Amino acid sequence: MTSNEDDRRLRSHIVREALSWLSTPYRHQASAKGQGADCLGLIRGVHQSLYSTVSEVPPPYRPSPRQWGEGEPLLSAAQRHLQKTDTPRLGDVVLFRLNRHAPISHCGIVLEADQFIHAYHGRGVIITAFSRYWQRRLAAAFSFPETS
Repeated sequence: MTSNEDDRRLRSHIVREALSWLSTPYRHQASAKGQGADCLGLIRGVHQSLYSTVSEVPPPYRPSPRQWGEGEPLLSAAQRHLQKTDTPRLGDVVLFRLNRHAPISHCGIVLEADQFIHAYHGRGVIITAFSRYWQRRLAAAFSFPETS
């Protein structure tokens, strides 16, 4: 099997796992499939399923990024655990800056060039079009380990 085939399989596995979280209710700081998750909890849950290890447990954080203090905690965590990529592809993690002057505060996983899955306050884990709104707020993209 070639590395391209391995990459396609892993990326398909990431997407299948992410999709298995659909309809999980939104719950701040949770990461329990079917019970509750926020956007970071979704990423952590998919990571745990892929690698059978508990990812870094984030410190308590408030729903509003304006109350997080200094720095970019989501970006820093992504840099520690994922691989930076310039062009998001199937199965990649996308990070969003919802306000131009605020830290990165939202994340999801690319399903297709025009869709991603994320946990959204008041909606739970949903699929959303990668519309112009989200494209303008895209701050960074990362691949899971072992993808190319």
